[in-house]
Amino acid sequence: MADNARAKRLADLIREVVAQKLQRGIKDPRLGTHVTITDTRVTGDLREATVFYTVYGDDEDRASAAAGLESAKGVLRSAVGAAAGVKFTPSLTFVADALPDNARAIEDLLDKARLSDEKVREVSAGAEFAGGADPYRKPEDEADDETDGDARA
Repeated sequence: MADNARAKRLADLIREVVAQKLQRGIKDPRLGTHVTITDTRVTGDLREATVFYTVYGDDEDRASAAAGLESAKGVLRSAVGAAAGVKFTPSLTFVADALPDNARAIEDLLDKARLSDEKVREVSAGAEFAGGADPYRKPEDEADDETDGDARA
C-alpha cells in the first residue's frame, strides 16, 4: 500500500497530464475546449484512477464527450505513464462530475425558499400579534387578577 501523500501527488499529476493532453494533444472534435477536468482520485494501491470531468453544454455534448474520453483512454493512459514514471500506470476511469448539477439543484431550492419568504413577508405586512404586542404576564397583571378574583367572590 502506498501512503496517502503519494496517492495524492499521483492524482494531482494525472489531473494535470490529462488536462494538458486534452487541451493540446487530442484532436477529437468531441473533446474540444468544453471539457474540464475537475478532480482525480487514485486508489491506495495506485492501480486505478478515477478522473472527474464536467462538460459545458447540453446532454448531447455530455454524451459525445463521454464517448470521446472513452476512445482516448489509451492515449491518455500512455501520457500519464510517461509523465509519472511509476512501475504500474493506473487504469483511468472517467466519471461525469455531479457537482454542477448539485449546485444548480441547490440554487433552485434557495430560489424557492426566497420566494416563499417573500410571500410570508407580504402576508404578514399588516398583521398584528394574536395576544397583543407583549403576550407575557407581568407582576402587576397578576396583582390585578387577584383583586378581580376577590371582587367576584
